[in-house]
Amino acid sequence: MPGSAGSSWYYMRYIDPHNDKEFANQELLKHWMPVDLYVGGPEHAVGHLMYSRIWNRFLFDQGLSPVKEPFKKLVHQGMILGSNGIKMGKRFPEFVVNPSDVVEEYGADTLRLYEMFMGPLEVSKPWNDSNVQGAKRFITRVWNFFTEPENIIEEDDGKLTRIYHQTVKKVTNDFEALGYNTAISQMMIFVNEVYKAGRCPREFAEGLIKMLSCVCPHVGEEIWQRMGHDDTIAFEPWPVYDEAKTVEDTVEIAVQINGKTKGTLAIGKQDPKDEVIAKAKDVIADKLTGNIVKEIYVPGRIVKRDNKKVPRSDMDQIHLPDPVKEDITALQHENSALCNRILDLEKQLKELEKERT
Repeated sequence: MPGSAGSSWYYMRYIDPHNDKEFANQELLKHWMPVDLYVGGPEHAVGHLMYSRIWNRFLFDQGLSPVKEPFKKLVHQGMILGSNGIKMGKRFPEFVVNPSDVVEEYGADTLRLYEMFMGPLEVSKPWNDSNVQGAKRFITRVWNFFTEPENIIEEDDGKLTRIYHQTVKKVTNDFEALGYNTAISQMMIFVNEVYKAGRCPREFAEGLIKMLSCVCPHVGEEIWQRMGHDDTIAFEPWPVYDEAKTVEDTVEIAVQINGKTKGTLAIGKQDPKDEVIAKAKDVIADKLTGNIVKEIYVPGRIVKRDNKKVPRSDMDQIHLPDPVKEDITALQHENSALCNRILDLEKQLKELEKERT
């Protein structure tokens, strides 16, 4: 069938393409339908999605389709815009990017990596030539390290154990959620730690290449072969992580004075309150003025100090019911969690800036 008529039910024909008796075997349709994931942009919605649902509903009413809705999950991907932030097209030809040119200059893996790293799948993003070069540099870093046999060790020396298991966990979950940009970010963080360590256990090296090959299949296959494998990486089992090995023994918390962050402190998760407060004093010793009226430590999150004394007459007037006090405490914990999240994001941003420079 021509045009949209044929494209509106092709997903059914794919299930049984060689059947010359009917458009698809009913038992096969029941087994495979509905489609697990449909990815299409907003323009695709009126060009195909709408018609395919109409055709499926007609076939369902005729008893030919086993499902009322053909697609289980729908994701609208954003568009890749020109560097001017506007849709590429004839109106601004100077901002149009030809993928073939990028492949010729940087390679197909660089193009794939850059497009997946640009941002969330659902968001439209402007093209940036300098970031394409950054993607190429990352691939080069991976190649330079993991193709050198002396960089790969057989035993786990413990230096990369936690970050590796954290990486496998995050990449696995992010791939399932189509969060490719954050998965790539985590792999970049792992590679940075590998360079700091100077050596990488073979299990971890092969695990990284398995994950990276989903985005950079050509480089992945080449490195896999150089690691001594004769078979393709495509059918290798996915890396697994140990949840217990993803847990951090130490955490970085904020130290505040009168509600303003004045420093950070690395502590053990089980460190007692008195020890944490003593360490916090050392961190902000040069910033303390006047008497400390109140000290608050939220375990594993934040140390707060207040040297602003509340007038006694005001304190006497505060009579809060227990539910209100509980709400205030909850808000304080949420604020602490937000501060820690900001610190984490700043840390990741610094790692990415190092990678791009």
